[in-house]
Amino acid sequence: MIDPDKLNRLREKYSGSGGADIHSPEFQRVAALQFSAGGRRTQPFAGVSTLLDAPSRPDAPELPDFGGLEVALIGVPMDLGVTNRAGARFGPRAVRTIERIGPYEYVLKMVPSAACRMADVGDVPLSSRFNLEACHHDIESFYNRVMDAGVIPLSVGGDHSISQSILKALGRDRPVGMIHFDAHCDTGGPYEGSKFHHGGPFRQAVLDGVLDPERTVQIGIRGSTEFLWEFSYESGMTVIHAEEVAQRGIPAVIEQARRVVGDGPVYVSFDVDCLDPVFAPGTGTPEVGGLSTREAIELLRGLAGLDVIGGDVVEVAPQYDANTTTAQAGAQMLFEILCLAVKALEQRRG
Repeated sequence: MIDPDKLNRLREKYSGSGGADIHSPEFQRVAALQFSAGGRRTQPFAGVSTLLDAPSRPDAPELPDFGGLEVALIGVPMDLGVTNRAGARFGPRAVRTIERIGPYEYVLKMVPSAACRMADVGDVPLSSRFNLEACHHDIESFYNRVMDAGVIPLSVGGDHSISQSILKALGRDRPVGMIHFDAHCDTGGPYEGSKFHHGGPFRQAVLDGVLDPERTVQIGIRGSTEFLWEFSYESGMTVIHAEEVAQRGIPAVIEQARRVVGDGPVYVSFDVDCLDPVFAPGTGTPEVGGLSTREAIELLRGLAGLDVIGGDVVEVAPQYDANTTTAQAGAQMLFEILCLAVKALEQRRG
């Protein structure tokens, strides 16, 4: 039975108060960003859909400094590099339709959108819907301009081959480390005359000198294509299979990942097929036995404080998922990577 004195105190404090009347200083800070002076909240189902409900700035890429942005959310609707089911070209559009992601990260206790100048700058303009090589030239050129402007890019694909050309831009001055969530290592060689496919971006990135394999961690790996990933082991990448996450525990995996990448610049790449198909059925190469969304979020949160210089979420193919579960998961992972990037940005500011 409730204590009468406690009930009276609660009635005195909360009776007659509105939804915007919040007493905790921490929660007040968040609420002030969400409620208007009249106590109304933005309707999540109204307005123009953008990545993480960020402001829309399609003009920013045309400006030398990207309009003063610190973080750019970018769509890369290209899936010409898939080896199985196509459809990830619709990934950016699907993730944009997801509402109510953020703004508050309750574990990290941060509102990333309030801690930086960020916007959805639209999609990478692609000169051909048919030519894979031309698309990669366009992607690399676009991200070189992002680098020139000193902006942190967070991208939504598209298939995983896009990461190769993004890394060519981000690693142009020095090779970067990477934490890579995936069912597949994606370190295969050229197939059928093309090096630009989603099964090989990270072999090519190492050979291009833009990715440091000894500062690369691959988490969630599993499935029958293990025989294709010799390059990961030969080059010195740290490969953590999906079953190891459960066997060793998430804190141990986080500790190893942080130790391997160290204090240097690091890119975070999240392929949604890292997740078990129960949590992400809408993808081109699903593999059973994957991570849960809760495990993935906990792993990402554990990377807070690393020098994250960019990231991506790839392989959302919405037509294989009528319930939008995969896009929901992808949007949440993008939000967690945004938090990591903003943490790193705050550290660089001093």
